[in-house]
Order: sequence, then structure tokens, then C-alpha cells
Amino acid sequence: MRDGSVRAPPRTATAGGDAMQKYLAEAVGTFVLVLGGVGAAVLAGDRIGFLGVAFAFGLSLLAMVYTIGPISGCHVNPAVTVGLLMAGKFDKRHVAGYVIAQCVGAIVAAGVVLLIAKGAPGGYSAGAEGLGSNGYGVASPEGYGGGAAFLTEVALTFLLVLTVLGATDSRAPVGFAGLAIGLVLTLINLVGIPVTNTSVNPARSLGPALFAGGDALRQLWLFIIAPLLGAAFASAVYRLMHRPAVQITAARAEQATDEERRERVVGRRDVERPV
Repeated sequence: MRDGSVRAPPRTATAGGDAMQKYLAEAVGTFVLVLGGVGAAVLAGDRIGFLGVAFAFGLSLLAMVYTIGPISGCHVNPAVTVGLLMAGKFDKRHVAGYVIAQCVGAIVAAGVVLLIAKGAPGGYSAGAEGLGSNGYGVASPEGYGGGAAFLTEVALTFLLVLTVLGATDSRAPVGFAGLAIGLVLTLINLVGIPVTNTSVNPARSLGPALFAGGDALRQLWLFIIAPLLGAAFASAVYRLMHRPAVQITAARAEQATDEERRERVVGRRDVERPV
């Protein structure tokens, strides 16, 4: 500067701006998860069966871990957010923002699936056909009762959240969390679809239930309480098994190593450098 004064560098982002980026990422990620999984069940379920729907959920989550994971940690599930919070791997200030964003993303995705389904010959009724909603008793795909449904959702959410916690541990292989998390969600759906249509995610249950109404709404309580309980159990077990010297966030664990990022930048510069 001519007058010798030094100006502070411009702020690239505020704390509030960073938080909004995380919330937007969670909304988008949950939208993709529900669009991919519920969309597969509603629009193609009779063709691809349980196996295809299970892979649709798993692949959707796998893609989002690597897409939004470095931004928000790719929770896309209130139960995962609660589990990470209880394990000391998430800031409690962002819990409400994450959960709201996840629910909004799920509701919008369910609405999009419904609009697409209505375009089929003969239309589509969410109330009559369920829109991929979760349920037990007469609302269960195979007629499983409430007790079996509750136990299934607790156990499978425990498995999901424990995998997320372990795969994002500071001692886990860097960059591979997405594979473990996506594959375990596929496994979870293979087990749970016949019982409850598989929730393990209150936001995933909320979206279709709001449009389907009826039993889906009346039974929604189970698909909120059971996943949260499973997440709490997973957090407790994780704390007993893992006592890392350094605690890192899920978002950090899902990023590449610093050296890998530097290699990408250098490689890009080499490609862009004129010959």
C-alpha cells in the first residue's frame, strides 16, 4: 500500500456461511438417498425386487459420502447425527440444523418420487400404495409385528451407526469410509426390507409417511424412537471399544489425505501448464 498501511485479508467465509453449506449438503444428500432408495422401491420395485432396492439405498449413500462427505460428513440421517454427537465426534450446535435439513431433503425427495409415480398409466395413490413407507403389522411387507419391527430397527441402526463411527475413526484406513458405510446400508436393507421396508433413518421414514398418511403416519413413532435408540447403543459400544488418542470428525475422516490432495493439485497444474 502507498500509505504503508496493511489491510486485513478478506474473509472468505463466515462461521454462519460454513454452517449453511453443511446444512445444504445434508439436505441434498438426504434428498439423493431418498430419491434413489424410495424411488427405486416405488418406480422399479416390481422389477428389481428387494435386492435391487437394497443396492439402490447403498449406492446412493456411497455416492453421497464422497460427494458431500468432506463438507458435512454425510450424515443424511438424524440417527447418525445423534450417534456421532454422543460419541463426541460432532458439535452439538449443529444438531438441530442437520436434522431439519435432513427432514426437508427427505420430504422434497418423497414429493418428487410421488410426482413421477403419478405420471404412470393409471396414476398412483400414495395412500393406497404406500410410497415406500415403513410399517409393521398389516403395513409390513411380510406382516411382521410391532415387536419384531422395533427390535429390527434398533439392531440394524446399531449396525449402521457403529459402522459409521468405526469407519471414521482416526485409526481407520483413510478414504475408505464410504465403501464400508454404503455396503453396510445395502446389507441392512437386505435384512430389514421384508420386516419394515427398512428405515434406520427417521428422515427417510418421515418423507414418505407425510404423503402416504394412514398407518405410515400412525406408526411413524417407531421409526423415530427405534433408530435413535439403536444409535445410542452404538455410541456406547463404540466408546467402550475405541479410545483413540486423537478424535476426528466424520467429515475429516472421509477426506483424502493431505498428501493425496497435494498430488492432485500438482498433477492438475502439470496438465494445465503449456508445453
